[in-house]
Amino acid sequence: MVWKRTVTESEEFAESIINTVREPLIALDQDLRVVKVSRSFYDFFKVKPEETMGQLIYDLGNHQWDIPKLRELLETILPQQTSFDNYEVELDFDAIGRRTFLLNARRIARPIGKEGTILLAIEDATERKRLENLLSDYEERYRRLFETAVDGIVLLEKGEGKITHANPATEKMLGYSREESIGNRLQDIGISLDLGHFQTTMERLSKIGIIKHDDVPAKTKAGQHIDTDIYLVDRARLVQCNIRDITERKKADAVIRLQAAIIENSPVIAAYHDKDLNMVWANRAYRKATGLSLEEVRGRKCYQIWNLSKPCLGCPVITAIETGESAAHELTPDNQDHWPETQGCWLSQAVPVRDEQGAVIGALEFAIDITERKQAEEALKEANRK
Repeated sequence: MVWKRTVTESEEFAESIINTVREPLIALDQDLRVVKVSRSFYDFFKVKPEETMGQLIYDLGNHQWDIPKLRELLETILPQQTSFDNYEVELDFDAIGRRTFLLNARRIARPIGKEGTILLAIEDATERKRLENLLSDYEERYRRLFETAVDGIVLLEKGEGKITHANPATEKMLGYSREESIGNRLQDIGISLDLGHFQTTMERLSKIGIIKHDDVPAKTKAGQHIDTDIYLVDRARLVQCNIRDITERKKADAVIRLQAAIIENSPVIAAYHDKDLNMVWANRAYRKATGLSLEEVRGRKCYQIWNLSKPCLGCPVITAIETGESAAHELTPDNQDHWPETQGCWLSQAVPVRDEQGAVIGALEFAIDITERKQAEEALKEANRK
């Protein structure tokens, strides 16, 4: 009697466990028919006991569990190994849609005279699988970006700042192979970047996420000096270090500054108009001619600055912006009905300014005073007439 009571209590205890766990559980007899099902199984798969109990597992859910691999696991492997773990299966269900499951099975021995039982646990791994796929896609995209980036990229470990990865652009820029870079520090591949106390820098980086170092000198393996901008980006376990070669940009900037200085100090009037014909910049000669400061010029239309009621007929700035071609036009009282003689005569030329994509974003205008020349031409005409 004591033995029977102990067995009954054990069965009740086991049944309580089955109905308590959140994962769906099925108990099968030796013929692989359902003898017990957890409450979570009914809730999850939205089925009823009458269409589940006593059924062959392969017949459940409109034969959706009739999978060749599952048959092999239950009928061949399980009798030999007593268990299998984390068998992944993906199925479509009318009630719950497409799901990914991990199946775990155990063969449980029963008292003498009773058949053994197979306990099958079904773990819903759909969300985890989705996240794994997202992570895999992210890692693949990052790998492609890492390998194809124009900037040099090296990954540094956070302990001592040693390089763990280097992309092809780093080798092309600095001349050090991937093997020569890995295990070394930035200084060892020619980057003269003073990070001070490295751990202090890491603590600061973890707080703000990114640190930029401008105009960092570097020396290639061949001894060539280049200028770089360095970006340190905090990652979970590593530091991403982007190395951008700005040598050519600095040369171009120097040329641009020289050109700007020439235009600023040129005796020829020069001004930049945006696409809406608003003045953005005017050189010294322009400001002297109008008696206005740069702040007074900005944001106003050209004709407003010259006290006119409307834009000039044949305005080369408007033509350059609308057509994308250079334009020139003489502005005189003879060809402008609102142009006072006190303004004199001007030859205005304009060239379109484009952005990196080639779209016109404004026009640069140059103008010279041709009043004396026009007066001389008129005098010559009058002399010839006489």
